[in-house]
Amino acid sequence: MATYDLTQRMIPYLDRHLAFPLLAHLSEQEFFPAKQLQEAQYELARRTNMVDYSVSLFEQLHPDEEVPEEFGSKRSNVETTNERLQKEAQVVLDVIENPEVAQALRQDKMQNLNYLREKHNLTHEEINALYHFGQFQYTYGNYSGAAQFLYHFLVLSTDPELNLSAQWGKLASDILSGDWQTAKDELDRLREAIDNRSTTLVPPAAAGVGIDSASSTALAQLQGRTWYLHWSLFVYFNHPEGRHALLEVFLSPAYLNTIQTSCPWILRYLAAAAVISRKTATSGRIRHAVKEVVRVVQMENYQYHDPITDFLKMLFIDFDFEAAQKELGEAEKLIENDFFLQNFKDEFLDNARYFISEAYCRIHRQIDIADLSARLNLSREEGEKWIVNLIRDTRMGADAKIDLSRNIIVIDKPHAPVYQSVIERTRGLSFRTQALGVAMQRRAMGEQVQREGERRPRGERGERGERGERGDRGERGGRDRRDRGQERDQQEQAIPPPPPAVEVA
Repeated sequence: MATYDLTQRMIPYLDRHLAFPLLAHLSEQEFFPAKQLQEAQYELARRTNMVDYSVSLFEQLHPDEEVPEEFGSKRSNVETTNERLQKEAQVVLDVIENPEVAQALRQDKMQNLNYLREKHNLTHEEINALYHFGQFQYTYGNYSGAAQFLYHFLVLSTDPELNLSAQWGKLASDILSGDWQTAKDELDRLREAIDNRSTTLVPPAAAGVGIDSASSTALAQLQGRTWYLHWSLFVYFNHPEGRHALLEVFLSPAYLNTIQTSCPWILRYLAAAAVISRKTATSGRIRHAVKEVVRVVQMENYQYHDPITDFLKMLFIDFDFEAAQKELGEAEKLIENDFFLQNFKDEFLDNARYFISEAYCRIHRQIDIADLSARLNLSREEGEKWIVNLIRDTRMGADAKIDLSRNIIVIDKPHAPVYQSVIERTRGLSFRTQALGVAMQRRAMGEQVQREGERRPRGERGERGERGERGDRGERGGRDRRDRGQERDQQEQAIPPPPPAVEVA
């Protein structure tokens, strides 16, 4: 199962603090040497302000060595900086926590800033102190405190750069605090900010290297969506409605393109969410999500595949039930050891067996229960119970019957009437015929105009061209003028010449 572990691929797109739960999970699974994982945790922790945690990891790695003095000086520096930033932030908190001030604040941030500056002498620098203190709280592991101060900062700040940074910090704080509803709300706001090109930051690497602003903004947007896809997994696989939201977001064109471009391994979680959400699907898009996921899995199979994606491929593309059975067994082991999917093993297996049964029953009229149980990776007794519940609880009950004497399932699905088949196959035929006739007529008219242009004398074409140029400076343009000229010529040819005695004006 270490072959299918995605931790090394995902950590580069996560914050240091979000990587700690993944490494702790790997320590429990014992896929990698314990010392190697402790070293990785230590390298992450020592670059943060979590001094006590870093010291404990150092003692585990080097039990015979003394703790370096640098940790003592770092602890005192953290305490001093924390006190200073707290005093600076408290100035703003004393004002905004006043009930009269809280009542006077409105939705308009500029109006609030003018009010605070005029009535309480608060400046932008003092409001930014909330951001710096919240950020510092996050660095040493006080995630709930960081979320609180970053929230107050986002309510007041108009700085787009600091606001986007604060949104990422607020989301990480809510995730690590386990406040999943707040984290989902923050995730929706962050997605809106990323999708809005005007608020997407330009990467520092794009400055001064000949990359135009449009390209750098698009690159920053791609990077932001890539980070969003990885961070959102913490929320979507812990929130009660998270799997449905994951399908809605990940299957949208912008984020699906990001998966295919930057992080194809996210297809594992997209495929798992599509299978898990079968029973609880509410919208039509979610109910048909498996078809869209299968299409993407087939397209990106050369870039990434694992037992979960291979299960869908074998079942819905290759119709290889034996291979699907094998991949389902591997997928069960994978899910047991995956950080995000480990709590959804039973739901995944139940829905996967439903897909196998549905596909198997479509192409067979009589099914041996023992054979189907084996294909579902169940014992004969478990398979019989599962199949009975399946027939009873789904629409198969009207078409399937169990013959206990022969231990088989008989599928007696009535054939559709001939006239209904004809209606379904010819539905929309008249519209398609009409569209085809219009297309042929347009093509014929275009060929006729081209032939007339080739036969027209050079002088006439030149005169028409001069008319067209004058028409461009006129009311409707040269093309309309030429069309009117052709119609007038045709009308003049159709009208007989007047008698000689009649004087025509």
